[in-house]
Amino acid sequence: MSSTNTPQAARPSATRPVLIVVCLALATVVSAVASLNVAIPSIARQTHATQTQLSWVIDAYALVFAALLLPAGALGDRYGRRRTMLAGLTVFGAASALAMTVTDPTWLIALRSVLGLGAALVMPATLSTITATFPAQQKARAVGTWAGVAGASAILGLLASGVVLDLWSWRAVFALNVVLAVIAIVGTLRIIPESADPQAPKVDLVGALITVAGLGVLVYSIIEAPTHGWLDARTLVGIAAGLVILAAFVRWELTRTNPLLDPRLFANRAFSAGTLSITLQFFAFFGFIFLVLQYLQLVRGDSPLIAAVSLLPMPLAMMPCARSIAPRLAARAGRRRVCVLGLVLISCGLLVLSRLDQGTSYWLLAAGLVPLGAGMGLAMTPATAAITDALPASQQGVGSAVNDLARELGGALGIAVLGSIMQSGYQSHFHPSGLPRPVADQARSSVGLATHLSTTVADQARHAFADGMQTALIAAAILTALTALAVAGLLKGSRAKASGMAGAAGQNAANISIP
Repeated sequence: MSSTNTPQAARPSATRPVLIVVCLALATVVSAVASLNVAIPSIARQTHATQTQLSWVIDAYALVFAALLLPAGALGDRYGRRRTMLAGLTVFGAASALAMTVTDPTWLIALRSVLGLGAALVMPATLSTITATFPAQQKARAVGTWAGVAGASAILGLLASGVVLDLWSWRAVFALNVVLAVIAIVGTLRIIPESADPQAPKVDLVGALITVAGLGVLVYSIIEAPTHGWLDARTLVGIAAGLVILAAFVRWELTRTNPLLDPRLFANRAFSAGTLSITLQFFAFFGFIFLVLQYLQLVRGDSPLIAAVSLLPMPLAMMPCARSIAPRLAARAGRRRVCVLGLVLISCGLLVLSRLDQGTSYWLLAAGLVPLGAGMGLAMTPATAAITDALPASQQGVGSAVNDLARELGGALGIAVLGSIMQSGYQSHFHPSGLPRPVADQARSSVGLATHLSTTVADQARHAFADGMQTALIAAAILTALTALAVAGLLKGSRAKASGMAGAAGQNAANISIP
C-alpha cells in the first residue's frame, strides 16, 4: 500500500510523539466502550431508564462502532487517515458534549450511537497511521504499544469514570470524553502527518449498509427478548431476519471485486480460530463488566469508585500474562495450547463468579477475577497472532480490521445476550407485592428503581438480580468452554509457532507505558 508523507528513516524521538497521540486517540474511544458501565445505576435513577434501555445505552455505542469499522477504515485509507481521525474525534467530542445535557434515556441512546460513529472513524485510522508512517524497524514496537493500549483502556476508563463520578454525576463521564477528544484533536493537528492510498478501492457502501442492518436487527431482537419473551414471534422473527440479512451480506461480498470483508478468508482455520476466540473473549469480558458493575453498586451498595477499584485484580493478572507469560508459553508449547488454556481459565473464572450473591465476601469476587484476567491475557495475544499470521503482508490491514471488528462485535453481543439473560432471570424471580401495578411494573423493568423502594422490595430485587446474574455467568462460562473446544479443533495440526507478530507483540508489550 502506498502512502503519502511516509518517513523513510525516522528516529524514535521523531516518531514517539506520533505514537503518543494515536494511542491517546485510541484510548479515548476504546475506554468509552466500558466507562459508562460504572454510571449505569446513576443513569437508571436519574433518567428512570428500564433495564432494556440501560442495555441500549451501553450497546448502541458498541454496535455502531463495530458495524462501521470496516467502511470507516476504507474511508481513511482512501481519503486520508489524519483527516478521518480528526472527523471522528470531532463527532465523538460534540456528541459527548450534547449527551451531558439530556435527561431522557432515548436521547442518550441516540447520542451514544453517534459516539459509536465517531469511534469507528478513529480506531482504524490510529493503527493505519502507525503502519503508514513508521519505518520498518520501529513498526513492530509501535504496533505492540498500540495493542497494549487497546487492551488496557477499558479498565483505565472504568477507574477514571469511578473517580469523576465521585466528584459529580454520570454526566462527568461524558465531560471526560470531551476533554480527551479535545486534547487528541490538538495533538492530531500539531503532530500527525497525513497519509492515504489514492489507489485504494471505493468503499462498498451497499455492503456497509447490509452489515449495519443485519447487526442492528439481530442485536435489537436479542436486547428486546426479555420484554417480549425469547419464544415470542417478534423475537424469533427478528433474530431470523438478522441472520438472513447477514447471510445476504456474505453472498454480496462474494460477488465483489473489492469486498469490505472477503468471506473466503474464514476458510483458513487459523484465521477462523483467532476470530472466534477474540469474539468470545470480549463477549464474556464486556458482558461480565456490564453485569458486575451493577451488582457491586446495586446489590453490594458500593460507590462507583469502589466498584471500579474492586475490579483491579483482573488487569493485574491480565497484564503480566499478556506481556510475557503468553509469548513464552507459546514459544514452548505452541499457540494452540496457550489459546485454549486462556479460554479454559476464562470459563473457570466465570464459574467462580457465578456464585456471587447478596452476602458474598469480596474474596470470592477476587478469586474469580484473577483467573478471568489471566485467561484474557493468555488468550488475546495468540488469537490476534493467529488472525494476522494467517494473512500475507498485503492483507495485514484486513487482519487488523477483522481483529477490531471481532472485539467490538463480541462486546456488543456479550452485553446484549448476557444482559438479556440476566433481565429474564431477574423478572422471573422478582414478584413484588403490595405495590400499585404501575410501580410494580417499573420495579420489574429496572433493578435500579426497585432498590429505591421499600426495604423489603429492595431486598427482593437484589436477590432477583443476583439470581439472574448467576444464570448469565453460567451461560457465559459454558459458551467459553465450548469455544475452547472449537478453537482446539480448528488449530489442531497447526504448528502455530510463537514467531512473527506473536513474538513481537508479546515482547513489546513488556515495555508498554500507557500514555
